[in-house]
Amino acid sequence: MKKINLYPKLFLSYFVVIMISLTSVGVFSYWSSSNELDQIVEKQLTQVVGNAAHHTDLYIRSYERSMVSLLSSNDVKRFIDLPEGETGYPYYEVRKFIKELIIEPSFARNPEISNIYMISFNQNTMYFYNDSVGGSFNKEEAQQQLAFFKAHTKPDGSLSVLNHSILSGQQNITLVRQIRGLSSTEPKGILVVELRAAELSELWKGIDLGEDGYFFIADDSGKYVYQPDTEQTATELPEAIRSQVIEAGPHAFMATIDDKPQMFMSRRSTYGNWRLVVAMSVEELRKPSDMIRTTTIVVGCFTLGIALWIAFRFGKSITGPIRLLRSAMRQTEQGKWVQIPLPEHRDEITELMSRYNLMVTRLSELVDKVYQAELSDQKSQMERQKAELQSLQLQINPHFLYNTLETIVCYAVIRDSKEIYEIVKALAYMLRYSVQTNLEEITVSNELKHVMFYLVVLKHRIGREFDVEVSIHPDYLLNNMVRLTLQPLIENAFQHAFADGVEDYHYIRIDAGVDEDKFWVSVEDNGLGINEIRLEELREKLHTNQLADKESDASKGIGGIGIVNVHRRIQMVFGEQYGLQIESEVEKGTKLIMVMPTSALG
Repeated sequence: MKKINLYPKLFLSYFVVIMISLTSVGVFSYWSSSNELDQIVEKQLTQVVGNAAHHTDLYIRSYERSMVSLLSSNDVKRFIDLPEGETGYPYYEVRKFIKELIIEPSFARNPEISNIYMISFNQNTMYFYNDSVGGSFNKEEAQQQLAFFKAHTKPDGSLSVLNHSILSGQQNITLVRQIRGLSSTEPKGILVVELRAAELSELWKGIDLGEDGYFFIADDSGKYVYQPDTEQTATELPEAIRSQVIEAGPHAFMATIDDKPQMFMSRRSTYGNWRLVVAMSVEELRKPSDMIRTTTIVVGCFTLGIALWIAFRFGKSITGPIRLLRSAMRQTEQGKWVQIPLPEHRDEITELMSRYNLMVTRLSELVDKVYQAELSDQKSQMERQKAELQSLQLQINPHFLYNTLETIVCYAVIRDSKEIYEIVKALAYMLRYSVQTNLEEITVSNELKHVMFYLVVLKHRIGREFDVEVSIHPDYLLNNMVRLTLQPLIENAFQHAFADGVEDYHYIRIDAGVDEDKFWVSVEDNGLGINEIRLEELREKLHTNQLADKESDASKGIGGIGIVNVHRRIQMVFGEQYGLQIESEVEKGTKLIMVMPTSALG
């Protein structure tokens, strides 16, 4: 069977299944027909008993839910926590609240409740009666009740249903559970609700079990809890059925009561641990005539022929499209993205072929995307290497330059030339800071320090002091940004915004902040501004995401690193969605904004 193709497997499987089915019908038809009536009756009894048990459990469950208000009441929990022998004001105050807020509304909503009472493990008791004659109990009686209920309940607070009442002469159903107080998670008392058993009997009225059939309930001790003949309530079950009722499983059993053979079906209630039993006369059950037996062989042969023809057609309808799909997959393995023509009818196989066509289309698209992504990644790597190469070109024997600048500083000190000393010292720092080849982030304060030394050099270039206004909140000074991006923007302002000279009213303002998930640093001036045509050209260059090796003078900054290079290096560190933004108006000034992720925060 492992090496046989799909079509022979399907046809052979159908043939085997059909033959087994027809043979089973022929061999077991007589046996099944003779037992069918008993099975139907047993099923009927099972449904009747199951429904009765279900409605009984629902009845008790509804009252279990009504106990939730008592369990969740703080007043009830306060009562449970009262010290032993408490009979003073705290006891009567709690009793008043429990009676007015919980007990009386419960009696009004549920008149079938006979009484409700609580017994704490500290020997405190409360009894409430609903149109029932009852009194209080002494301490010894309360202890006996507490011991009885503790023996018949569980510490986990689950509900127990007992055929027990504190009122003599009444048939009540008792719902009882252990409850907790406010001071501990352990059970500290007993809550009891008693229901009138007469209300329970109303659930089973109207059950049709024939002329001689009836329904009754028995407890674990073998006594009637409910019986249509009220005189037999609380009496012993007949000896012929007592043990079978108590120990009966899921199937019916036969017994003779008063010289009449009867069939019994017994089920255990989930809550009450009772046995709910249905009894029906065997004579009535077997009144229907025997089942009419048909000619199994003739019908079987006719059915076999039709079934094999259907199996042939069905097998072809499945294996044909699958073979077509297998052929297309083989071509796909060879790198040929083949689309399968879809048939006119629609079924699961057609849906599978449609999904295959969609998969082939998307795989082709994904391959193209991966190819384009690899090209883009290679392009980005080349640009990064190019940027680092540009930085490397600035490192022309840096130690020699540092030593030379130190020599100039010494001569400036000897000659008492403060200006040369300041210029060379600032230039030495800027040179060390600028020749770093890596693109990793540094802090805003580092960039501001670099700008400070640049302003020292600028002061001697323009012949006057110029203070840059820094409006950055101290919380942002340790945030990360890309090295050597702030000073080129400052120099760009002096070269282009103040191209006609620096005046007293000119200013440059540096600010920073967080906008949603982005951290930004801005450089704003009130210089000449940029006209719309030139502004669009600059924005277009930023949009192309290319390092500016040969930028025009309008976009260059110090050392050939223009604003486009600043924009691209930010993108190389943080991603394509970040970079430099330009806002400008002619004669009003320009604002350059470096946008970075908030993940760059220190």
